[in-house]
Amino acid sequence: MKTTDIALFFETLKAANPMPVTELEYTSVFELLTAVLLSAQATDVGVNKATRKLYPVANTPQAILDLGLDGLKNYIKTIGLFHSKAKHLMLTCQMLVELHDGQVPRTREALEALPGVGRKTANVVLNSAFGEATMAVDTHIFRVSNRTGLAPGKNPLEVELKLLKRIPPDYLVDAHHWLILHGRYVCVARTPRCWECAVAPYCDYEPKTPMPG
Repeated sequence: MKTTDIALFFETLKAANPMPVTELEYTSVFELLTAVLLSAQATDVGVNKATRKLYPVANTPQAILDLGLDGLKNYIKTIGLFHSKAKHLMLTCQMLVELHDGQVPRTREALEALPGVGRKTANVVLNSAFGEATMAVDTHIFRVSNRTGLAPGKNPLEVELKLLKRIPPDYLVDAHHWLILHGRYVCVARTPRCWECAVAPYCDYEPKTPMPG
């Protein structure tokens, strides 16, 4: 993708969705952290279904600890990999209580020190909760970045660093959400919906997919 087209690409996405947000449901930074931790290899819809039952009962680190491991598993057992996620979340809650007064830390280093929290999760929390210009590269963003020519790379970190360099500063804070939503609903994995894509004129993908039928 030409550098001159990148601003137009994001200007178009912004015009269609001026205030993009994550589809994970949360009302506090801790709820967001929990939802993102639970969302690995799971859908946002599936995570929301579980947290709608969990959060009214336990939505602080201490309340999760009070539930106990088996109690927590009972709420999240519909989510894939729930055994390991429950264990990680319990350990994370313990660290938050013991080291951070029950608050979610605001630095990447402190976030990544929490069990089950990697670079991608830390980036989501820093971006969605604290408004930092970070880029959490999931499968959707990785695919869109490579397919469109926006930021081609062999691995998520390479794509992340290229995106941070190529995206104009005015669009950087919201870019993560626009790219995820675009990959989830338009630039989908098997057959991209090029015929209804507003940013197709700026995209390197060829040949563009015609409308079925």
